[in-house]
Amino acid sequence: MADPARARKMADRIKVIVAKRIERGLRDPRLGFVTITDVKVTGDLQHASVFYTVYGNAEERADSAAALKAATGMLRSEVGKNITARLTPSLEFIADAIPENAALIDDLLREARERDTQVEEQARTAKYAGEEDPYVKPREYDEADEDDDEEDDEDVVVAPAAQHAEAPLDEESRQ
Repeated sequence: MADPARARKMADRIKVIVAKRIERGLRDPRLGFVTITDVKVTGDLQHASVFYTVYGNAEERADSAAALKAATGMLRSEVGKNITARLTPSLEFIADAIPENAALIDDLLREARERDTQVEEQARTAKYAGEEDPYVKPREYDEADEDDDEEDDEDVVVAPAAQHAEAPLDEESRQ
């Protein structure tokens, strides 16, 4: 297995070589506006995955993918001439999903902003279900309330403690 730094350098070099060759032109009319975004090389330096994007609609993307697939052999020989490696890695072109992911993220962010606006509007017009302050507060007594409490105390009769105590149970009733 090769050094990861060497694999990274080789990937960068392959990216530049392929991008320059595409820029100089492949004689394929199907090839659209292609941008090489990244290259990943396996640890043994035998295989390179080339990620690309195409500016345009779905039909132009499909045509560009077919053109790159047809030009893979020529691009591999171009890479082989310009790198210093014993073996030239095989190339695989993979359409990069960056534009689609970016569009999806933009849609999600727009939807989140709309929901935030709705929540802010609901918060502005919201009213409490009960009182504004639902916590129990201590009662405030008036002098009239104190007079009523004294009269109520006279009516309360307290029974002696002996009447409330339970009688001890004998051995037979416990079983």
